[in-house]
Formats: sequence, structure tokens, C-alpha cells
Amino acid sequence: MAVVELSKDNFEQTIKDKDFVIVDFWASWCAPCRSFAPVYDKVSEDHDDILFAKINTEEEQEIAAHFQIRSIPTLMIFREQVIVFAQPGALPEAAFRQLLEQAKGLDMAEVRRQVAAQAQAIA
Repeated sequence: MAVVELSKDNFEQTIKDKDFVIVDFWASWCAPCRSFAPVYDKVSEDHDDILFAKINTEEEQEIAAHFQIRSIPTLMIFREQVIVFAQPGALPEAAFRQLLEQAKGLDMAEVRRQVAAQAQAIA
């Protein structure tokens, strides 16, 4: 599956429409971003069940600010509109594939229970 470019115009709808989205926050001047891009593209070809997306932080500063992106590349995984992973740094291919398998294996009902419990504890 091709990697999709996200912008403020399509970000929210994409996250709502897809159950599993992984987002690569990047910039063209970022050497680690450029070195991770081929890994990201290669892994995306093996996962038709996941939407792989990219956000250029230079062009989409509003989104980057909303998610407090301070270091790039940053990977963020959304499962059923819940952020289940967010971490800066380029991953080696094997670690990236392992991360995706772990994200696939999450019990989203349990994740939602934990999110609700945390929200109650804060309130």
C-alpha cells in the first residue's frame, strides 16, 4: 500500500475512517528522517491492513504543534482513534516490524478501559 501524505485537511477524517494508522512525522532537512524513509516504505508494502502516513512537520506545523512533536522522526500509532504509541527516533527494520506486531496484538477493549480509568483518576 502506498504511503499517504496527511495534512490538516485530511488528518482528522483519516484517523476516524481507519482503524489502524501509523504516522511518520518528518522533515526534508532531517537526515535520520531521510534514512528511515526507505524502511518505512518497505514495511508499508507488507501491511495492507495498516494505513501508513507521513506528515511533513515543516508544512504541517499546526499538526506537529498539536501533538507536541519536538524531535523527528517521530512515529505515532493510532488504533481505533487512540494513540497507542508515540516515540521519536528512527527504528531499524526488525524493531519497526516487531512494534507493528505488538500494536496489532493489543486488546483495544482493555486499552479503552485503561484510558477511561486514567481519565477518571485525573478528574
